[in-house]
Amino acid sequence: MINLAVDAVVFGYTSEDGLSVLLIQRKIPPFEGEWALPGGLVKENESLDEAVMRELKEETGVSINYLEQLYTFGEPKRDPRNRVVSVAYYGLVRPDVFHLLADTDALEAAWFNLDELPKLAFDHQNILNLARVRLKGKITYEPIGFELLDKKFPFSELEKLYQTVLDKPIDRRNFKKKIMSYDFLEETTEKQILKGAGRPGNLFKFNEKKYLDLKKKGINIDL
Repeated sequence: MINLAVDAVVFGYTSEDGLSVLLIQRKIPPFEGEWALPGGLVKENESLDEAVMRELKEETGVSINYLEQLYTFGEPKRDPRNRVVSVAYYGLVRPDVFHLLADTDALEAAWFNLDELPKLAFDHQNILNLARVRLKGKITYEPIGFELLDKKFPFSELEKLYQTVLDKPIDRRNFKKKIMSYDFLEETTEKQILKGAGRPGNLFKFNEKKYLDLKKKGINIDL
């Protein structure tokens, strides 16, 4: 008998902390006490999307409107109990808008910086690695930032977001020229507040309609 499961790779982003991922500490064997991705078995009366949203809510207290399917993981011995095939999902959110609350078979839920991860149970490190590769690819063809940045922000914050997700430096002049050519950013007359010396630049904001239209159509940001 083959069981069907779902796993959620929920990336978090803040300007101060960079990229993180949401993990749960398992309450039950196998890998009791170890950290893992939120997830679990699919019930007979629910879809895959419903299952991943339910598991995420039950184990972490987090509700997310949309997660994207990543890949199906089906190695025969990925779960020591029995044969389990897992459909993994991934998404990118702001961690500070959620209140974590571990329940069901999770002892604790927490955000971990991607550079400071604990050893993960099952094959969850492989799932996480693939999700990060997919996220890096996605940011080059779909605009990202509306849900992650403040309503008004300095352009440098958008640059920092892209550099963090891509995990590499970008050509700042070329990046700004390319982003502004898509016309989903509007420059305001408001100035950023600087903590130190320097000339404050103008703040920017997303044109929500144009941003969402481009997100549906897709773009090509060659970085």
